[in-house]
Amino acid sequence: MDFVAGCMGGAAGVLVGHPFDTVKVRLQVQNVDRPLYRGTFHCFQSIVRQESMLGLYKGIGSPMMGLTFINAIVFGVQGNAMRRLGCDTPLNQFLAGASAGAIQCCHLLPDGARQDTHAAPGDRIYRKEGFRGINRGMVTTLMRETPGFGVYFLAYDLLTRSLGCEPEDPYMIPKLLFAGGMSGIASWISTYPVDVIKSRLQADGVGGVNRYSGIMDCVRQSLRKEGWRVFSRGLVSTLLRAFPVNAATFATVTLFLLYMREGQECSIPNSELQPAQLQPAAAAASAAAFGEHAGHRAAMRPRAPHSCPH
Repeated sequence: MDFVAGCMGGAAGVLVGHPFDTVKVRLQVQNVDRPLYRGTFHCFQSIVRQESMLGLYKGIGSPMMGLTFINAIVFGVQGNAMRRLGCDTPLNQFLAGASAGAIQCCHLLPDGARQDTHAAPGDRIYRKEGFRGINRGMVTTLMRETPGFGVYFLAYDLLTRSLGCEPEDPYMIPKLLFAGGMSGIASWISTYPVDVIKSRLQADGVGGVNRYSGIMDCVRQSLRKEGWRVFSRGLVSTLLRAFPVNAATFATVTLFLLYMREGQECSIPNSELQPAQLQPAAAAASAAAFGEHAGHRAAMRPRAPHSCPH
């Protein structure tokens, strides 16, 4: 049940966000001397006009397969980390999210290399450069994912607490969507400059010529040629993507667990229930981490130790 919920959340996020991701990557890796696109909306219009709507979903197979599992890994690691930390505090939410971001990089890197280099599928990269090519940008990916997921879960936890998301609240779904979307925006803003460098390093050498010798060389060359604005290139499309993608992901996971396990809480012994109220952030985080009883406790967010919401 938990694994299915995580996979559904990942699939929903990919379907909503892949067109925005395609635009973001093309803006980041285009030739600065002869740019093909004037901006986010021009890039979107050009892709649709030249390649139809299907062009926006080019390469969706790899992220669709990968992110369904990544989503389960992230929520599972974050949930287990919260259990070990023992106390549901903002700091622990950040630390647990950061650990989830670091661990899921092992699975993310090959898919990220294929996604960020649309012109060269993963098998072609492997034949030319081996594992070094597939794992190009490993350090920058870790630099992005570790603090990024920490901010992600921290923001979601703080927002769901402040909004008062309760199962009986008629506005619970809009609140979950808003909290998830804003969490995604906060996460991307905090790590976007690193993402620009990561994308450039992963695309470097695909055409047979390596422009950068490493991370700092990429930063220096990018700054010298394009100035500080280089670190915000593609940011608009990224933020436009971040809100619907993360809103769909978090809401799908939380609502799936909520409605599939509604009523099971009555069968759990009272001694097993948590006295503290659990936030929807904990519900999503535990989607892939706990068994039936623990996952249900997180999803249902009981108002009191002996309550049985319906």
